Amino acid sequence: MSRRILAIFALAIFYLLPTLAAQSSKEQDWTHYVRIGAWSLHSREDASRIVREATASHVSGIEVDNDIPGRYESFLQPEEKLAEIRAVATEAHQAGNHAYVYIAGLECITANANQTPHSLAKDHPDWLQRKIAGEPAVFGGGSAFWIAKGDEDVWISPYALEWRKTYMERVRQIATTGIDGIYVDIPYWMTHFDGWEDSWASFDDFTVGAFKKQTGLDAKHDLKLGDFSDANFRKWVDFRIQTITDFMAEISSTAKSANPKIKIIPEIYPGIEEEAVRVGADVYSLYSVNDGIAHEYEFGGGDHMAASRTPLDWFRYQVGIASFRAFAEGKPTWILNYSWDGNKRIAPQDAMENLFVSEIMAGANVWDAQGHVMSGSNDLEVRKHVFSWIAANEKTFYRPRDPVNDAIGVYFSPATRNYFAREYLPSYWGTVVLLMQNHLAYQIVTPRTLAQFHGPALVLSDVRVLGELERQALQKFTEGGGKLIVTGEDATRTKQNERVARFAESPGKAYAQALEKDFSGTNPSQQSSFLDALPVQGEVKVQASPAVATHIARIDGKVHVFLVNFKGLRAGENARQEAEIGVQITMKGHGVGHFLPFLGEMREIQGKVVGANTVFKLPPIFRGAAFWF
Repeated sequence: MSRRILAIFALAIFYLLPTLAAQSSKEQDWTHYVRIGAWSLHSREDASRIVREATASHVSGIEVDNDIPGRYESFLQPEEKLAEIRAVATEAHQAGNHAYVYIAGLECITANANQTPHSLAKDHPDWLQRKIAGEPAVFGGGSAFWIAKGDEDVWISPYALEWRKTYMERVRQIATTGIDGIYVDIPYWMTHFDGWEDSWASFDDFTVGAFKKQTGLDAKHDLKLGDFSDANFRKWVDFRIQTITDFMAEISSTAKSANPKIKIIPEIYPGIEEEAVRVGADVYSLYSVNDGIAHEYEFGGGDHMAASRTPLDWFRYQVGIASFRAFAEGKPTWILNYSWDGNKRIAPQDAMENLFVSEIMAGANVWDAQGHVMSGSNDLEVRKHVFSWIAANEKTFYRPRDPVNDAIGVYFSPATRNYFAREYLPSYWGTVVLLMQNHLAYQIVTPRTLAQFHGPALVLSDVRVLGELERQALQKFTEGGGKLIVTGEDATRTKQNERVARFAESPGKAYAQALEKDFSGTNPSQQSSFLDALPVQGEVKVQASPAVATHIARIDGKVHVFLVNFKGLRAGENARQEAEIGVQITMKGHGVGHFLPFLGEMREIQGKVVGANTVFKLPPIFRGAAFWF
């Protein structure tokens, strides 16, 4: 083939890539439609019961707890547990369901270690993560609720190559059982137990050596731990995040070498906040190397329990999920969160339904659990009812969501979050909540999606770190007619022109502070100068109170509006909303509207034609609803 033909072929592929990527994003497998419940798998005899119970409660995507590498005994001798995993995979497939198995990431427990001469810490002390002074990550009963008295809990360095070789062999063996997925629990650097929060571990010999090889720096002496102004400490931060990302990438490639169809889903509790930097598990990075993520997300200090959340907690939760969906780029987002743990003022049903509606309206898959564990249900009949309704309407919520043409972009900067989390995050989430409460179409934009963003305006709220490729993409965006709105700190280096608007102070941060001080007394109109700087949106307009969070997207060519109502909720006291009355949606064009209330039936709505638009007045909205045209 001639060079000229090769060049033409390469050029054609370059221009086809966006189309091919878009087509790929439309292809969805079982992971996009899961309705999750969890069970403990202790024997092969458990398999049929688990699948029978899951099917009866409309669970689609069964999590089974049968940890091989996270228990020292099965890490060494996995055969019995492999047979159990194979049995549940067979039962699930015969029932037309899917199952995936829990394994630990960098944690390993030895049962009754106080009574045996062998444990992981006793046999392999060099594998352990350590503080800078050398203290090993070894814990006993009471350090966490899942560690029994007499057990030994250790956290292992991902650079302990002998351990890692065996671990990956166990991953490969699990993949050969026919199980549909591997669920990797919290692959973290040990910084989340008492006394370890500020350790910035690990300083074991293996990890220190790997950092020295990569950077030429001695992690024990060349860093100012916790000082983000220190360039060497920033390298340590980046190294720790990349290490966990590479570890998960190897799990995925190892499993898929044995079973190309298997899915790898890590469970991560830090979301967009600074905890991601401490534990090293950054969901923005991890989405790119895994098939999805299960988020045990508590939105930066908010309450895990739905029964105890304030309306502001709920809005910040929406920001977190919307960010995850942007990071995922078409991959699924699973949410493992908790609804109720005995609050006598709140009915379990109300807490469960609030949790479910908040997740599905934002496009995430739901998980039902009891109390603060992964399995069970606070009310099995509620699970059955909600899961059945989700199954009947799953395409409305889980088909790919594309931004509408005039969606306002809000930039999430991972580097700024990594180095300036406390300064940056209020500006970021405050900006997104401001758009949600003003019911404007928005789109979270990241470094991976910046070049493909074609909305009318992009907001950079206190973004302090930008690479050269990002700056080039921003320049190209403005040259193409897009408007750049820079608030607070400015790292763009762009010259002042009609395509760039600057706010010396961050409206997002000011709005976040106002919400935290007095949520009910804060209104988007208080940031009118910022809102006036945004391009006018004409494709869809939503009129509702600020108690309603709005997500607007195009699904299979049709504009959809997802509404979540938090009006009247009081943390720990009331989990039943006041109905949102008088919501009005104006759509460009003429046609019939479709209204789907949460747990209700879809109905058609006739609108009023006003010029080129159609105005729809929606029925009262209790917990939430979807509308499309």
